[in-house]
Amino acid sequence: MWDDLKDWKTRRHAELAGPESWLGIRGLFWLEPGRNSVGCAEDSVVLLPDGPAHLGDLLWQDGQVIWQPVDGEARELQTDIAGQPSVVDFENWSFFLVDRENRIAARLRDRDWAQSQPFGGLDYFGFDPAWQIEAEWQVLSPPISMEVPNVSGDLKRVEVSHQAVFEVAGQKVTLLPMAVSDKEVFFVFRDRTSGKETYGAGRFLKTASPIPDETATSTVNRKIRLNFNCAYNPPCAFTPFATCPLPPPENWLPFAVPAGERKWLKPI
Repeated sequence: MWDDLKDWKTRRHAELAGPESWLGIRGLFWLEPGRNSVGCAEDSVVLLPDGPAHLGDLLWQDGQVIWQPVDGEARELQTDIAGQPSVVDFENWSFFLVDRENRIAARLRDRDWAQSQPFGGLDYFGFDPAWQIEAEWQVLSPPISMEVPNVSGDLKRVEVSHQAVFEVAGQKVTLLPMAVSDKEVFFVFRDRTSGKETYGAGRFLKTASPIPDETATSTVNRKIRLNFNCAYNPPCAFTPFATCPLPPPENWLPFAVPAGERKWLKPI
């Protein structure tokens, strides 16, 4: 398990130190239906720090966004709603589209960000096997529907059909997942370290989905392994241009979880 944790930390560092890091995000620009100019002119909707006054236009109409560069052919851009979005490159800059409940924004990235301030790494609590918890993966019948806010103030409706139930020091608690796939389960939580030793808005935790038992019925509970040593800071801990979900009240743990990533302190 220790080797797995070291590998996870190595991948985490590479993710944040690379050209695609959240630390390289330099803007988030919400589009309006119709024509949205891109360039360094002051009236540009997507404002570039440098380059031509008018690089091109993003045309949002009929459920599509078309990129029309001043010099070049037009092409449709895909948002991140179904996976990896289309990327438009210009010198060291790139931008791509994000869809948040049918609101579309262009997120701007500086791929050369690390040349001015390389990533110095993350700080972690010491590994503690006590925070590798086997929880009950309980079926919720009927499923519940809740609106989850993000840091931008938007609400996303999430359908929840399971909950993780476990005990810490004799106290029984639950965690509701924000997303469940065949491969992984995604949680957002707060605890008594939030805002002190860890990021104030909470942390993320991903874990492997329970292996389905083909002989079991849909109402049979299974086990899920929660390794809080792999709890990590959300993107909004590194940039103001992220749209991270916030933990619902049900996921505010009434005790400290001194495991995983500590608060990231931006270099001066």
